[in-house]
Amino acid sequence: MSEFIDYFIQNFSIILGLFVEHVQLTIMAILISIVIGVPLGILITYFKPSKKPVMAIANLIQAIPSMALLGFMIPLLGIGTKPAIVMVILYSLLPIIKNTVAGLDSINQETLEAAKGIGLTRLQVLYKVQIPLAAPVIMAGVRISAVSSVGLMTLAAFIGAGGLGYLVYAGIRTTNTDQILAGAIPACILALLIDYIFSILERLVTPKSFQLTKPRSQFKNIMDKVIIILTCVGLAGSFVYTNMGNKTGTKKIKIGSMDFSEQETLNYMLKYLIEGNSDIEVEQALSLGSSSIVLDAIRGGDIDMYIDYTGTIYGSILGLEPNSDVDEVYRTVKKEFKSQYQLTVLDSLGFNNTYTLAMDKNTAKKYNIETISDLCKVSQQLNFSPTLTFMERKDCWLGLQKAYPIQFNKIVPIDGSPRYTALDSHECDVIDAYSTDGLLKKFDLKVLKDDQSFFLPYHAIPVTNERIQDEYPEIIPIINQLQNYLNEEVMVELNYKVDELKMKSMDVAKDFLIENNLIQQ
Repeated sequence: MSEFIDYFIQNFSIILGLFVEHVQLTIMAILISIVIGVPLGILITYFKPSKKPVMAIANLIQAIPSMALLGFMIPLLGIGTKPAIVMVILYSLLPIIKNTVAGLDSINQETLEAAKGIGLTRLQVLYKVQIPLAAPVIMAGVRISAVSSVGLMTLAAFIGAGGLGYLVYAGIRTTNTDQILAGAIPACILALLIDYIFSILERLVTPKSFQLTKPRSQFKNIMDKVIIILTCVGLAGSFVYTNMGNKTGTKKIKIGSMDFSEQETLNYMLKYLIEGNSDIEVEQALSLGSSSIVLDAIRGGDIDMYIDYTGTIYGSILGLEPNSDVDEVYRTVKKEFKSQYQLTVLDSLGFNNTYTLAMDKNTAKKYNIETISDLCKVSQQLNFSPTLTFMERKDCWLGLQKAYPIQFNKIVPIDGSPRYTALDSHECDVIDAYSTDGLLKKFDLKVLKDDQSFFLPYHAIPVTNERIQDEYPEIIPIINQLQNYLNEEVMVELNYKVDELKMKSMDVAKDFLIENNLIQQ
């Protein structure tokens, strides 16, 4: 517990900033959900034929996995806040619509007839009688949506929208429990706060004669209103403060990254290197997910640059057959990215983060395993836990079976760093890994030699759009400096500092650049 407290104190400003982002995103999504959901509920109450199709669509959206829904929206809305907010809105509609319909349908027909009898128009009956009477039920649906929105918004981190999910997923990626708790605990507190705020709103909009609790004192009623006013002022202030930092007229580019430690460190490295050697300001879009998502982001203009790997582009994006010729792979990637996507591939950063297989050293010693061919001889006795990506790609598992006579006893795919934990606890015997993973050093694993040279070369390469080439060509020689300082051993050490020593990626990147005199302290 003391370690978590230390981590929380040291990173308080970062956690607070992500907390504010999470609040802003959640509140925007909730408000828009109410504006859409309540009128929809009223509409289908009055216009009965629309009820089935509207409810069917709302139920269908609820059944779509959240990550899949995000994936569908990225090509349409890009990355960042827009797809995250739209996703949460779509998931929030069902409880609001259902409860609006339930609240309006539960009103006694005699009450409505009496309202019409005293001369109220249909519209007056709605906002003077039906909505006030249905308010408790409607607000119950809003509260359910509001609380669930806090958890859903953690997925925003996958597409560069920020929020507390960034800490949760970064912690899972690096097996950092303190970082996971630093994101999860504030998210739980936020959910409770939002539920409390909406419980006050529910009391305020519910007619006193329909409130089930005993009458509250005048002081408590005043305090409820004060809390709501202060909440509104605080939210407005946070939006104003956030937008005050946006400068106009400055040279600015945006650099994206995939969702693992090395990518984040390299992203910060580019940021500090460019800002330290030019007058260009760099915005970041961290942890956007897989290579294909980041590629969609740069093609859509959401980012201007990112770092990819030659093997990923050659095998996964271009769908070409495995090829161990480093120069040919690079030339093909550079040519095809220019012709197909109008993107420029810069020179390699100097290291090869290729795929490999790894296992516990004691297990490797027991079976006398040094190479993948050695592994094949005993693979039927061992369990394999690769990532999902490794299983799906023909330049990984599908092709590996053709290059080697390999057949495991059991295959259980596990994404991210949890597969290292599974290996350490002997739940599996072999995992796939990247050759520069810091976790290889952390868990002191045996890396098997690819004696058939099956795996593609995965040289790190910056990818830029035409805007960089046209407006900021001075960036390119600045970035090219890195190839003189980076190699596989250096990247393992840098990744180890983040994954095991729990250093911040930004600090690791800055320290490296300062030590090599690439930027001033």
